Amino acid sequence: MERLGLGGREMTSSGHSKDFVLKVVQPSLVGLMDGSVSTLAPLFATAFATGDSRITFLVGLAAAVGAAISMAFSEGLSDDGTLTGRGNPILRGSITGVATFVGGILHTLPFLLPQVGVALYVAFGVVGLELLVISLIRYRYFRMSFLVSALQVILGGALVFVSGILIGSA
Repeated sequence: MERLGLGGREMTSSGHSKDFVLKVVQPSLVGLMDGSVSTLAPLFATAFATGDSRITFLVGLAAAVGAAISMAFSEGLSDDGTLTGRGNPILRGSITGVATFVGGILHTLPFLLPQVGVALYVAFGVVGLELLVISLIRYRYFRMSFLVSALQVILGGALVFVSGILIGSA
């Protein structure tokens, strides 16, 4: 249910500016989710297939950069913002691209450690934190049940994670 806040600005039911949620939070969340989840399979497949931290890091970096560019263009070209009210497409695309890169690089950084086994455990922990942050953002800005949000995000992440392990172990 929408309501008017101070200065006549439209507010969401969670008390945040509708413009802020549509133009900043939503593109950030889409990017963070995509970067966190879409880069898991290639990263973990490489770690399991090669056992080499350096190669795994390079594949994760390439996946994060590629996903960021793809998502930036996808979001920026999806609409010009006039019909949906979602704002400037260049800004929205930039926000999405940066958030996608952040989501993809965070669990890639542990592979700078020379021991792939240690890097894997650290990366598992980072992925858990990423999924927790995504769930918290969904809870705070979209009034979703934290438990339902966490279960949805964890299920999606687990499916991609398992596919990466299975492919990398083949």
